[in-house]
Order: sequence, then structure tokens, then C-alpha cells
Amino acid sequence: MENISTLKIRINRKYYRLIFTFLMALLMSLIISSALILVKSGYSADFFSELISSWGLAFAFAWPSAYICAYLIQEHLLSRIDFY
Repeated sequence: MENISTLKIRINRKYYRLIFTFLMALLMSLIISSALILVKSGYSADFFSELISSWGLAFAFAWPSAYICAYLIQEHLLSRIDFY
């Protein structure tokens, strides 16, 4: 068998929330933008150009709000729950 190495990046743990919310906001804004365009106007020839423009705007709102919500939930709500 071949030995296939995987790419690993070492990043300080303090950036975990920032990177996690970035990736979540990126994917969620893509999914929601796509769904809203499909519901509103259906699939058309300029679907992807509409998606790129709306996705950029959606992500601009999604990332800061996801970061703030993740902070509030983790620090103020989940810290009050004893998980076992």
C-alpha cells in the first residue's frame, strides 16, 4: 500500500473559534443563498452570477453574527450546564 501523507496545519488553539465560525458561516451562507435564489426565481442561466453576488453579501453578515453567537452560547449558556 502507498503511504499517502495528509496535509496538517498547526494553528494555536486560541484561533479555533475564529476558524470554526468562518467555515460554518461560509458553508451556511452558500446553502441559504442558493436555496433563497432557487425559491425566489428558480434555476436560470444567470443563477451562478446571482449566487456569487448574494453569497458575498450573506457571508459579510453571517461571519460576524456567527462569531458573536458562538461566543455568547459557549461562554454564557453552555458554561452553566454540567455535561456528563
